[in-house]
Amino acid sequence: MEMVRTASFGTSSSFVLRIGQTLFSSASLLFMCFNDDEDLYAYTAFCYLVTVMGLVTPWSVTLALMDAYSIIIQSLPMQATVISVIVAGDFVLSFLSLGGACSTASVAVFLIGAGEKQCDRYKLSATMAFLSSFLSFASTFFNFRLLPSLMSH
Repeated sequence: MEMVRTASFGTSSSFVLRIGQTLFSSASLLFMCFNDDEDLYAYTAFCYLVTVMGLVTPWSVTLALMDAYSIIIQSLPMQATVISVIVAGDFVLSFLSLGGACSTASVAVFLIGAGEKQCDRYKLSATMAFLSSFLSFASTFFNFRLLPSLMSH
């Protein structure tokens, strides 16, 4: 059982994954929102990424706090229902953030091709969203591996 819990919910590895998700999603939001022009609202992809990162950030912060609490008290009742909700949430948000990152990167490439010079923040935001998505996929995988052992009890 200990090998299965390597980076699953309630461990220090899971806490690090959640902190990474929080940092990358927050950075993605900051790079998108700190601009002086109206480009953010001119493209649906940019608005979509801001919306998704606005969902990923509180989700990751909440689960990081739950991981920290679990680490401090050294136990958190592992229930299959709770882990299933976490797996489903991570899975959906990882695909949404991957879609947002890809669409933002596509629009940034389009703008660069059109001669726009100020696309660095959009590229950085897409990169941060991709990294957040990658960590969310990892979290989904590790928690999904934990589910069969919880279902058998």
